[in-house]
Amino acid sequence: MSFLTLDLNLLRVFDAVMSEQNLTRAANRLAMTQPAVSNALKRLRDAMGDELLIRTAHGVRPTPRAEELWPTVRNALAELEAALTPEGFDLAKTKTTFRLAMADAPAALWLPMLVQDIQHEAPGMNVRMMPLTTRDPRAILLRGDVDLTIGFFPGVVNQMATEPSTPIRHERLYTGQYVCVMRRGHPLASQDLTLDAYCEANHLLVSFSGRAHGQVNDVLAQLGRERRILLTVNQFYTGGSVVASSDLITVLPRHLIASTGRADELIAKELPFPMPPVHVDMLWHERDARNPAHRWLRGKLAEATDHAIGSGMLKL
Repeated sequence: MSFLTLDLNLLRVFDAVMSEQNLTRAANRLAMTQPAVSNALKRLRDAMGDELLIRTAHGVRPTPRAEELWPTVRNALAELEAALTPEGFDLAKTKTTFRLAMADAPAALWLPMLVQDIQHEAPGMNVRMMPLTTRDPRAILLRGDVDLTIGFFPGVVNQMATEPSTPIRHERLYTGQYVCVMRRGHPLASQDLTLDAYCEANHLLVSFSGRAHGQVNDVLAQLGRERRILLTVNQFYTGGSVVASSDLITVLPRHLIASTGRADELIAKELPFPMPPVHVDMLWHERDARNPAHRWLRGKLAEATDHAIGSGMLKL
């Protein structure tokens, strides 16, 4: 292959398909037809002497050569875009809508501060909150259902670190820890919480999907123990209200207790078994990485996190 004869537009198509992992979405992003995208990929394959992208039932899968090539192509296109794009971005005049997905408790923490920033700095920006019903939001980000997610996504970020071709970007906001939460007058409130007492109690689980199985169940299974989940709810606020008025106990990240609205009626006790830390991450798609309004949004959410930690609103 000679670089002098390579049609550089093919690299734009390659970047879009790698980012979207789907020919139809890439075509929509490029304002091209899908056959035109397929033809461009064929020309690039012929020029590179490699399949680059292999069709699968759910989209396309990059070859090792494509994974090796994409970071260089992506960075080069980003530098060109930055050099050729006018520096006239005016946040105050921007009119856009972002769709965010997160649970009710994190939303209660971030949204009040974010709304103030929007009203003062970006009056044309709108935010639409979407339900977060999964511990792996990559699919909804890939499809473009949401523009940004915040939450605890166990295993997802670690897996992404081993996949250089992933189009999902992330930033860690903070790390917390799990505790056992119960009402102040609970029979277990005035004594040490043993493993036997924990397993014999009735439990509430905050489960976005409604499935009565969580990380604690896996840890208990390794210890040869189990618990009875009497109730699942899909909101932390609801969970706090039920626990505050019953003898159910639950496991929550310590930093979310205040978001239940019943913190004065609840106590937190250390769990009688080890649990991994709670990593709260912000995830978004590569297609939005260079969007100045999206960058502003991510920056404000990170600032709001730092403010909440510094002011004691977020107790880790």
